Amino acid sequence: MTSPDAPFQSAVALANRLDQEIGRVIIGQRQVRREVLICLLAGGHCLLRGVPGLAKTLLIKTLADAVHLRFSRIQFTPDLMPSDILGTEVIEEDPTTGKRQVRFIPGPVFANVILADEINRTPPRTQSALLEAMQEYQVTVGGVRHALERPLFVLATENPIEQEGTHPLPEAQLDRFMFNVVIDYPDPDDERRILADTTVDSSAQVTPVATGAELEAARHLVRSMPAASNVVDYALRLIRATRPADATCPADVREWVRWGAGPRAGQALLLGAKATALLDGRTVPSPDDVARVALPVLRHRLLVNFRAEAEGVSVDRVIGLLLNAIRA
Repeated sequence: MTSPDAPFQSAVALANRLDQEIGRVIIGQRQVRREVLICLLAGGHCLLRGVPGLAKTLLIKTLADAVHLRFSRIQFTPDLMPSDILGTEVIEEDPTTGKRQVRFIPGPVFANVILADEINRTPPRTQSALLEAMQEYQVTVGGVRHALERPLFVLATENPIEQEGTHPLPEAQLDRFMFNVVIDYPDPDDERRILADTTVDSSAQVTPVATGAELEAARHLVRSMPAASNVVDYALRLIRATRPADATCPADVREWVRWGAGPRAGQALLLGAKATALLDGRTVPSPDDVARVALPVLRHRLLVNFRAEAEGVSVDRVIGLLLNAIRA
């Protein structure tokens, strides 16, 4: 007889296997790996920001190698067109009847793990080609809707220090990403391992350890995890306190924020908290889990004002002030 908690234990084991496989190639960056896995288990999409050379693309490619899923990489460039992502319709002649017919050729978005590399290097017109796919898991070409296979995990990379030739993502596009994960420089011990292990003739091999069905089962399990009323209330209070017009907004936050987060951020906080609890082997999330995912959920959804920019106040600092003011 199957134990009632067997699906939960299976999902925990799945997350551990994925983390171990990714850790064979990605040295250190434990928090980054964890946040990407949380996003994956919660069924969201992830934006990774960091300076060149911090293995953003390698992390995504390694994750793709660790699952039995279709992977596609889209290199975003200034001349990229929406049809280069979604696919295109061609007119061809039927060899038997001689009649012309329209055939749709799917683009690279028809995959399970999609790497949108340097997404801010293409104009908003092309960036927006991903909006329908990320939110509704379908694309519309020539008035015809084409369903996308689940799971669908879009991971985009962005270089924050190069501004020439880039196009900042519109807020609507940013909001489609569940997490904004910032990759920083490795600590000295990890960087020494990187130098020693990646300058030899051999490289670590990644083995696929998860199927699409297993990832979908884990996603459904995360959504089915119960959240107590105090957890939901804490997520709600955090989101509402980001809005300068709300009475609960702390004075420091009101001073530096122009626009706060919307309801989708609250959904991301709760789903992220549930996936965090699952990674820790717990069946229910706590308010602390909500606070632990606040940074990747909120940092791309808060729009600071000119005063904050002039005084060098970062979004992360504003979120820290918010967490100190709004206690569970």
